[in-house]
Amino acid sequence: MTAASCPPVSTLTPARVVARVFLPFAAGYFLSYLYRTINAVLSPYLVAELGLNAADLGLLTSVYFISFGAFQLPLGLLLDRFGPRRVEASLLLLAAVGAVLFARSHSAGELILGRALIGLGVSGCLMASFKAFVVWFPTARLPAVNGWVLASGGLGALAATAPVEWALRMTDWRGLFSLLAVLSFLAALALLLAVPERRGEVAAEDLRRQWQGLMAIFRSPLFWRTAPGSVLSQASFLSIQGLWAGPWLRDVAGLDRVAAADGLFWVAAAMVGGFLGMGQLAYRLSRRGVPPGVVSAVGMALFMLVQLALLCGLRPLLPLLLLFGFFGTSGVLNYAVLTQAFPPLLAGRVNTALNLLVFIVAFAGQWGMGAIINQWPGANGGYAETGYQWAFGGALLLQALTWVWLLRGLWRRA
Repeated sequence: MTAASCPPVSTLTPARVVARVFLPFAAGYFLSYLYRTINAVLSPYLVAELGLNAADLGLLTSVYFISFGAFQLPLGLLLDRFGPRRVEASLLLLAAVGAVLFARSHSAGELILGRALIGLGVSGCLMASFKAFVVWFPTARLPAVNGWVLASGGLGALAATAPVEWALRMTDWRGLFSLLAVLSFLAALALLLAVPERRGEVAAEDLRRQWQGLMAIFRSPLFWRTAPGSVLSQASFLSIQGLWAGPWLRDVAGLDRVAAADGLFWVAAAMVGGFLGMGQLAYRLSRRGVPPGVVSAVGMALFMLVQLALLCGLRPLLPLLLLFGFFGTSGVLNYAVLTQAFPPLLAGRVNTALNLLVFIVAFAGQWGMGAIINQWPGANGGYAETGYQWAFGGALLLQALTWVWLLRGLWRRA
């Protein structure tokens, strides 16, 4: 049964909505996060085969963010005009093409092009999910449903750690990306065949009015009081967790490849807990009069303290990695904060506007960290602790500055 021949939406039970709407979109976001973080484990294999240095590796991994982020503004317009099912399915086919190219690459340039196509191909997975859930789920259920789809991304990050290291004992990184290409194609097919159409998915506005609404967001002082702190917090977490945590665990913490993959696994597991836990905490505290923005700001402060502890070499390591993964999700709460501050008609464009900034900064941060780390080569092909301290310390300083700006905005609103 295709989407075009699906039964009337009134006959869909909640269980069928979960099966036919939530699960296909969750599968797409699972793949998105798997692609995003897999290089943290693959990096030594790519370096060994292709002779990449830290700057090359940073550019290769971070180009995902720039292609992902660059598409966010047109993505918001496309989602409102054509609906999430068609847009995400089409994009996932591009991700499949990018994965095939990555698997067949023999130079840094080919790898970069393949990864850029992957970033573009998965750029709509989360925003399309949010858009679809607004149409298909009751408003009161949205925080929980959004938390669950974010958790599915966390499961993708989990799969990109120890399970990938285990899979590399059976195949190489090329075989792994060939498999990901097949999975991306199947996810696109599931969206086209399983997800029904529903009125309300497509906006009645013309393109000119849609663009005017987008520009109104970027002119809003409220947006700029909230966005910078959230952007720096999320971008730093994505830059480190998605690539540089793996080399840091090997070069500074002294772990071997398997142990480093295990450490990344626990960071990702804590991230899943953070997506679920921080959202529930914000919901419960909001019923007691504590705004979600305050919960996010406190979580971001704790995230910075954990980063400082890691930079100072405090131990034991595992509890700090768990806290890093859990509180690294705090900035995500500001998507809901900003969405509630604008008319519902602009919700998709508010999310994609914030996402644009997050991924542009994540691109600059991940590449920039590599350029800094590359200045202090270490023994055995790794890098010295000094380079990581400068790279991670610079990101921490920027987070602190934008966090103070966020507090000013919270104070003014209060």
